This record gives sequence, C-alpha cells and structure tokens, in this order.
Amino acid sequence: MALIKNQTGFSFIELMAVVAIVGILAAIAYPSYVKSVQKSNRTDAKTELADLSQRLQRCFTANGTYATAVGVCTVKDELINANGVVTRGKFYVVKASNVAATSYTLTATPAVDSVQGKDKECASFVLDHKGKKSAKNSNAADTTDACW
Repeated sequence: MALIKNQTGFSFIELMAVVAIVGILAAIAYPSYVKSVQKSNRTDAKTELADLSQRLQRCFTANGTYATAVGVCTVKDELINANGVVTRGKFYVVKASNVAATSYTLTATPAVDSVQGKDKECASFVLDHKGKKSAKNSNAADTTDACW
C-alpha cells in the first residue's frame, strides 16, 4: 500500500477570496489616494498665485500702476498672454484679468491633461490685488474655505 502525501497550497476558493478582499481594499484606497494627491497639488496654484502677486506688487511700487506698458513689467506681460503662466509643478495655468492702474485679478485653472483637471472640488483659485482669496468648484459654487 502506497502512502499518499498531504498536498499543500491554496484552493481556488481561498485564492478567489483573497483576490476579492484585495479588490475591495483597492476600490476604497485608490480614490482616497487620488484625492490626497489632488489636495497636495493645490499648493502649486496657491504658491504661484502668491509669487505672481508679489511680483506685480513690485511692479506697482516701481511704476505706480499695475497697467504698465508692454515690456516694462514682464510679469504682467506673461499674465495677460493668451497662454498665461504655467505653475512650477505644471498642474495649473495662471492668467490675469481686469488689470487696471490700481487693481488686478489672478486666476489659476488646471492645466490641460493634468491630474488637477479631475479635481472637481477646487476647479479654480482666484487672488486679487487686495489679497482676497476665493475658489470655485466645477459647478462654479464657492469652495473658498475648503480649498484655501
């Protein structure tokens, strides 16, 4: 009579149970991870808005106006250009609007094909000459408190 050795390993049902558990955990963890990445990338917009605002303030101090002639204040020229200013992380594009002698408004919107384009909670950031900050979600509702 031959002795039968005990077989070791996993059954198909055990293997499928593990796959199902991993799938459930991934379905929960991945959206949370993406949201966390988007939240950290928002810093790119806020940092660039603050930097550009300071550069505009320096132009105002030197020239007495934000609406300087083309070539006098290069930051203004970059901001009113159709392409705007791409942030350092390349997640946002900042453009200026309403540039007048004593006022301006800077708006950061997600760059085309960036991961931030899917950020529905904070779709745009705005900073004006008074330092007033605001943000809007993809439905144009105010989300300033959550985003800034």
